[in-house]
Amino acid sequence: MNRSPVSISLSSYGADLVRQHGQGYFIPLVAAAGASCIEWREELLTGEHPAELARSAREHGLDSVYSSPLELWQPGRCEPAPELSATLQRAREFGARQLKVSLGHFNEHHDLRCLASLLFRQPLQLLVENDQTTHGGRIEPFQRFFSAVEALNLPLRMTFDIGNWQWQEQSAVNAARVLGRHVGYVHCKAVRQRVDGKLVAIPPGSPELHQWEQLLRHMTQGITRAVEYPLQGNDLVQVTAGQVELLARLGQSRLENANA
Repeated sequence: MNRSPVSISLSSYGADLVRQHGQGYFIPLVAAAGASCIEWREELLTGEHPAELARSAREHGLDSVYSSPLELWQPGRCEPAPELSATLQRAREFGARQLKVSLGHFNEHHDLRCLASLLFRQPLQLLVENDQTTHGGRIEPFQRFFSAVEALNLPLRMTFDIGNWQWQEQSAVNAARVLGRHVGYVHCKAVRQRVDGKLVAIPPGSPELHQWEQLLRHMTQGITRAVEYPLQGNDLVQVTAGQVELLARLGQSRLENANA
């Protein structure tokens, strides 16, 4: 089966459903929908056995990303978060090739050489995401962080969450122009404002898909893009497959033009 460069974040199925069934329940569903990757969510774990999930994902032909809400950098501490080493180990136990964390409170005093040493001992690609916070969800801290990363030639990449820039009222287009070359994984979600003023993730419509097409032009061709918006319906395989197809088509015109 040909799989698309699409990942499914298991949070998309809703916290209650995921905790009810356990994350292993969704492995055959994600595979049947044609995705190439499954994103485990640390905050939704309910005592699953990592080795069993890792083996099942491999048997279904899926790569894995491990998502942790951990903030990489904390105030008043030069070294990375003390939980990072254990989180890296846990991600490896889940069969993940990549660990996704939030940036946290990065500043010029943080010790990237210490981080490099830790990653050398526990080889796993670290993906640093823009979250919905002021300190870890704006363009400027990521510019400073990746300038420091480049200066030391560290093997770190970014998870570019398209929707999260709206929490800080910043342009995803501007973020992609500035940070696109650092991106290794893309979280896709459209965002709307509810009547109570709260922002919530929703599936994309045509305007969002058109914008996402433009954003991906600033990133590596064929980059894995993840569904991180609600997947709901009576037939979750069908619902998921439809969204996998939508995201897989992003960037196809660019690829076709390159091969023309």
